[in-house]
Amino acid sequence: MPIRQLSETVIDRIAAGEVVERPASVVKELVENALDSGARRIEIATAGGGKSLIRVSDDGCGIPADELPLAVRRHCTSKLSDDLLAVATLGFRGEALPSIGSVARLLLRSRARGAEGAHEIAVDGGRLDGPRPAALSGGTIVEVRDLFHAVPARLKFLKGERAESGAITDVVRRIAIAFPQVRFELSGPDRTRTVFDAVGANEALRRTAAVVGEDFADNAIPIVAEREGVRLDGFAGLPTFNRGNALFQFFYVNGRPVRDKLLMSALRGAYADVIAKDRHPIAVLFLTLDPAEVDVNVHPAKADVRFRDPGLVRGLVVGAIRQAFAAEGLRGSTAGAAGLLARFRPDGAAAAATARFEGFAPGSATSSYAASYTARSNGYAGGFGEDRQSRYDPAASPYRPLDGSFSAEFSPSAAEDDAWQPSPPAHERPGASADAAAPSSASGDYPLGAARAQLHDAYIVAETADGLVIVDQHAAHERLVYEALKTALHDKPAASQLLLLPEIVDLPEDDVDRLAEAAPSLARFGLHLERFGPGAVAVRETPALLGTVDCQRLVRDLADEIADFGTPERLRERLDHVAATIACHGSVRSGRRMRPEEMNALLRQMEVTPGAGQCNHGRPTFIELKLADIEKLFGRR
Repeated sequence: MPIRQLSETVIDRIAAGEVVERPASVVKELVENALDSGARRIEIATAGGGKSLIRVSDDGCGIPADELPLAVRRHCTSKLSDDLLAVATLGFRGEALPSIGSVARLLLRSRARGAEGAHEIAVDGGRLDGPRPAALSGGTIVEVRDLFHAVPARLKFLKGERAESGAITDVVRRIAIAFPQVRFELSGPDRTRTVFDAVGANEALRRTAAVVGEDFADNAIPIVAEREGVRLDGFAGLPTFNRGNALFQFFYVNGRPVRDKLLMSALRGAYADVIAKDRHPIAVLFLTLDPAEVDVNVHPAKADVRFRDPGLVRGLVVGAIRQAFAAEGLRGSTAGAAGLLARFRPDGAAAAATARFEGFAPGSATSSYAASYTARSNGYAGGFGEDRQSRYDPAASPYRPLDGSFSAEFSPSAAEDDAWQPSPPAHERPGASADAAAPSSASGDYPLGAARAQLHDAYIVAETADGLVIVDQHAAHERLVYEALKTALHDKPAASQLLLLPEIVDLPEDDVDRLAEAAPSLARFGLHLERFGPGAVAVRETPALLGTVDCQRLVRDLADEIADFGTPERLRERLDHVAATIACHGSVRSGRRMRPEEMNALLRQMEVTPGAGQCNHGRPTFIELKLADIEKLFGRR
């Protein structure tokens, strides 16, 4: 077949396949155009999941009548000069309207500010009609009907009306977060009316909470950081406030909503050891940087971006979130208290089924976990079982504070020490330890209060100034030990073990170059390697903490990660995983009777340890109940 030039109609339909994937893509492009026009009110109406009708109205600057034909021609735009490195608007390619017009019936009606009247232009399957006079007080209305009627094959790939409507809602929600000063209204016969009212520039959290959920405001930490001209703002949810999917992770680059794998990986890295593997954090993050430092012209949908320095961006996200968690101190999610209170209500079983976290309720995963530890701990000879009876010595206790200090306020006097009696056998024990009383004057002096009792040899009950706290003793001590191990591990170069014979790993030359450049960083983690010819590296030492290592797999994984993200974080994560395992097996177990001094020392250490609100596996270490919540349960409020 001879080479020939395709017709403009076919070219437009090919281009539309990249720009217009589904009705939500149309809504995204039209709303972005409205925002670029300076609109402060945007109304979106749909029918049939967006397949029958999409109408977007705005109060922006409008389009002059003589420019309407250009607006529906490919690669015609008012948003870009000849410099692709200076993209400061959401749209810039000039492909959205002509692509939509080539596969649907498009009607564009607009009145420019200061114009005597409005005009409209119609495009049906690529055929142009107009412009002609129309009635409109101001702004622009874009109406899209019968999407993909010109390419019926595309219709079979669309989902049902409800799924397509949900995708449209998600697009509007993501854009609404980035523009809190703009009012968005989403309506139509196939959906309930959704309105996001405009808020002030300093009320971004209010708009975010309206989109993500009102409880996000009570469980979010503000993020503000800047490094080498890249600024990060936004909010990160507490580790114990999470979801079962990643739909509530919102990323913006210079105001543009993106779904970038580098940013998603950075967020996972920031929460790596504070959230369960099958859970996902909730976060809203805004990156602001010089447009020349980021390429938004990666795909026509503009959802992917490329950073000039990906390592800088990833390090900023991970470091800023971890630093914010450390600065926030000890703080628990309100979801834990909500789940626990739900169990106390008359309809507790039904309420708890819809709660985000069930707390330490009978039958919950946490209770089963504690029970399994209790059963195992009773079998430890000379360990934490009932047969181990000794007088408490703060200086010798294996569960003393990790920094070696001990608060004199909770040290037992000689008289108190003489009063201690051996713990009774298990069949004579009540559910709560009777010897767990603490000085009442201490309860209001600390965030976690003073220990009052130990329930089932697994949970510490502490009284605070305005409520009570229930602490999972194993989860809490596991986090404390883990943080101490991490500090010891990363404050100085990790110990390494010398291989008798160097391990040679064959790799592509590009991977060898990347590994050689990252060699100093890898050496800090105990992995020493060097070039071995143009297409291989020689591994001479491996991290001692990892024991026997599959060097081939480890080095190849690191090479892939550096190629994707520019940083060798996987090795650090493996070392942290080993430290977490050591911490889990070396911590105080459920089923071990603790003295009041030990319990209070544990509480004090939690208050000064970063990340102490959750264990290494992402489970909460404590739940706080306010006095007001307790009074409500008894009808006092």
